[in-house]
Amino acid sequence: MSALTDLIEQKASRLPAHTNAYRVADGTPWPGIFIDALADRLLVSVRDTAVPRGLRTLLEETGRPVYLKRLDKDVKDAPLHLCGPEAPLRFEIEENGVKYIMDMAAGYSQGIFLDQRDNRATVRSKCHRGMRLLNTFSYTGAFSVCAALAGATTTTLDLAQPCLTWCKENMQLNGIDPSAHFFCKGDTLHWLDRFARQGRTFDAIVLDPPTFSRDEKGRIWRVEKDYGSLVKKAMACLAPHGWILCTTNCRKVSHSQFRSLVASGAPGAHITSSPMTFDYDGEDYLKTLWVHS
Repeated sequence: MSALTDLIEQKASRLPAHTNAYRVADGTPWPGIFIDALADRLLVSVRDTAVPRGLRTLLEETGRPVYLKRLDKDVKDAPLHLCGPEAPLRFEIEENGVKYIMDMAAGYSQGIFLDQRDNRATVRSKCHRGMRLLNTFSYTGAFSVCAALAGATTTTLDLAQPCLTWCKENMQLNGIDPSAHFFCKGDTLHWLDRFARQGRTFDAIVLDPPTFSRDEKGRIWRVEKDYGSLVKKAMACLAPHGWILCTTNCRKVSHSQFRSLVASGAPGAHITSSPMTFDYDGEDYLKTLWVHS
């Protein structure tokens, strides 16, 4: 058994049931190379490096469709077919029994962020019928899907209409009627202010913003400077006894700094942390905090 096949099987053996998307190699044992298993496909992501000849041989031996994404290039480019059978770039994966549409040509991420698997499962376990969840910076709405499956009524918020459409597709894929949920297009900060003015509150809020963004007026937002104010705005929309999932993959912010930022926006709240999912065993970059009012 090759080193790669052994690694694939080791990681797969530790996955929750009905899960076929996970990280196989997280920068080790091949420095600068990240390999994700997505259903029957392998996606190899590299930054400022090439795929060693020996690794390419191991990838070929898996017999799987293998695609290559260069993170140091334009991430909007579709990945290159590296070896194995060719396969459609748009397909379905399964995680904890939940189905999601993936598209390897979609850009930096393929449809969901695999490092948030445990957080999605926790959101589903914390939600129940009658709850109202607000999913901000939603991307393709994976947190909304998990909350809706648990019976919550979700409000999904993103700046990009294609992401909201993708979320509706993911809901339909899991037997959820999107018309029973709410979708808002626009800037999260503006919507949080609007909800607060309207007195609209939520029992749960998900905050997973980009590390850097610029609004239509050119104003810059950065996690390391502005996350605390984001939490403060979210707290103004949180119902009594509600909770907020605060998470970021910003590498400029340490775990202790992130806790300080979150605490500054939610003074007096009870805050707990969660570790990264096991298959991301390289850099400990993802920060996850749960804020309970």
